[in-house]
Amino acid sequence: MIRSVTSRFAITCYCLCLSLGQSVTARTSEVALNVSGVILAPAPAPCIVNGNNTLTVPFGSNLVAAQIDGVNYRKQVPYTVTCGPQPTNDMTIELQGGGASFDRAVLMTSKSNLGIKFLVGGATWSLNSPVNFTYPTLPQMEAVLVAKPGSTLAGGAFSASATIVISLR
Repeated sequence: MIRSVTSRFAITCYCLCLSLGQSVTARTSEVALNVSGVILAPAPAPCIVNGNNTLTVPFGSNLVAAQIDGVNYRKQVPYTVTCGPQPTNDMTIELQGGGASFDRAVLMTSKSNLGIKFLVGGATWSLNSPVNFTYPTLPQMEAVLVAKPGSTLAGGAFSASATIVISLR
């Protein structure tokens, strides 16, 4: 593989010299080119969220549209974080996802007038905003449905997705 790279380098230089209008004479000079490097294997993730499995928060199938107000239908988000050895237990948790068109702080759903607001430790948690915590004490996470103010929600199933990111501080 290194020989292949060296050959391509020599050919590229030769073509470049010709394209610059320099004449090629019988006297040539050759220089050896050595290429070396070290490939590092990716480090294992310091923490695994929910055993690398999809986290599901079922809100149920008997939701009443008129009762979706950011208070009703609050659900605890059951998640786990398992960490191996790391340099610090000071960490952040962040929920990354697309914000609803009517409120970028809440997660958009497949229904345009419906979003999911998250709370951490009982306080509103804006989407894409990290929250500090000290492992192994995980912040309590909750999700609650919110409707676009002044809208009427149509019936039917909905879905949403986001990514939980754990980072070392």
